Amino acid sequence: MTANPRGTAPDTGRAVPTAPRRRSRAALALGAVASLVLVAACGAGADEPGASNVIESGKAPSYYPAAYKDVIAASKKEGGALTIYSNTDQENWAPIFRDFQKKYPWVKKISANNLDSDEVFQRVLSEQASNGSPADVLVSNASQAWADFAERSGTLLPYKSPELAKLPANATLLPNVSAMSMDPLSIIYNSSLVSGKPTGLRSLADIVAKDPGKYKGKITTRDVTGAFGFSVSHAFTEGRPEAWSTLEKLLPLGKAESSSGTQLEKVLSGEYLAGFFVSAAPAYPKVEESGGLLALTFLDDGTVVMPRGIGIAAKAPHTATAKLFTDFVLSAEGQRAVAEGGLTSYREGIEATDGRHTYQELVKAVGRKNVIDVKYTKVPDAQVKAFTTRWDGLLGR
Repeated sequence: MTANPRGTAPDTGRAVPTAPRRRSRAALALGAVASLVLVAACGAGADEPGASNVIESGKAPSYYPAAYKDVIAASKKEGGALTIYSNTDQENWAPIFRDFQKKYPWVKKISANNLDSDEVFQRVLSEQASNGSPADVLVSNASQAWADFAERSGTLLPYKSPELAKLPANATLLPNVSAMSMDPLSIIYNSSLVSGKPTGLRSLADIVAKDPGKYKGKITTRDVTGAFGFSVSHAFTEGRPEAWSTLEKLLPLGKAESSSGTQLEKVLSGEYLAGFFVSAAPAYPKVEESGGLLALTFLDDGTVVMPRGIGIAAKAPHTATAKLFTDFVLSAEGQRAVAEGGLTSYREGIEATDGRHTYQELVKAVGRKNVIDVKYTKVPDAQVKAFTTRWDGLLGR
C-alpha cells in the first residue's frame, strides 16, 4: 500500500449503526442496506426522536433571496429524484431524508450508496470522464481527497448556500464544499479490562506505563496509510507537536485498523483494551448499547474534529434538488436531523438531547483550546511520506 493516502485505504468506519437512542427496529435494519431508496416519512416511528419535528413544507427560510423560489420551481420539474455518493451510513441518513422529504414532498426517490471515503471521488471522476455521472451530491470526510477533487476543473458546481451567512466561518471547507457535520475523534476502552479512566492521550500513556506487558498489542489506532487515518493523525501532531513523546510510548504497543467499526468490535470483545482516534459517530450507540462495558472519552490534550464535506457535482442531473438538499442539511431543520442521525451538528441553537450530539457540546467538555479542527488542504507528498514513515516506524508489529 502506498504511503500517499489520497488514493488509498480510505475510511471505512461505517459498518456500525449510528442511530441515537430509541431507534425503531425498522430504522436499525437500514444500517445493513448497501443502497437505500427512501420515500416520504421513511423510518419515522411515533416514538422516534425528531419524528414530530416541525418542518416548513415547500417553503424556504425567510432570509433566503426572493429568487430562491425559482430553485424550488426547477426542482419540481426534475422528476422527484436525487442521487448521493457518500461514505455515510444509512442510519445517519434516515432522519435527514425523512425531514427533507417532509419539506420538499415531491422528492420521492433518494438513492444514497455507501462507498469508501476516497471511492466517492474515484467513481465520479471515472464516470465524468466517460459517459457522465448520475451523482448529484457528494459527501465524504476524506479531507485530502476532497482537496484533490475540488482543485480539478469541472468537478464541482459553483454554489454558495444562503445558509452560510448563518454559519461559522469554518462551515466553508473549500470553495463549493461545506461542512455537513463536524465529528470528533475519541478514545474508547473496555471498562472491565482497563485499570483507570483515561482522559486523553497522556492519561492513556500513564495507565499503560504501569503495566506495559498487559497492553502490548492491545492498543488500536487508525491506519495512517488511509485517507481518514492520515488526516486525523497528522492533524493531531500538527496541533500538538509535543505529543510525539506520548505517541512514542503508545504506538509500539499498538496495531492499526482501517475502520472505526472494526476498532469498536475488537475493543468490545477484549481483543483490544483501548483505542485512540476512533470516530465518535459510530461509537456513541455502541457505548449506549454496551451496558457500561464500552466507555468513550474526548481527549483533554487535543480532540481532533473531522468535518464531513458536502458539495454538488458538476453536471448534476438534478441540480436544483441538489441545491435544496445542500441548503437543507446546513439549515436549523437539517442540522437537527443531522444530530439525530448520530453525526455531530455544529450550527448554533441545536440542542444536545435525545442522543443528539453537537460541536458546542464538545467545546464545553474539553475547552476550545483543546479542539483541533482538520483543515481541507492538501499535504505535500514529501510531508505525507515523512509523517507515515515516522508513525509506522513507531507502530508495534
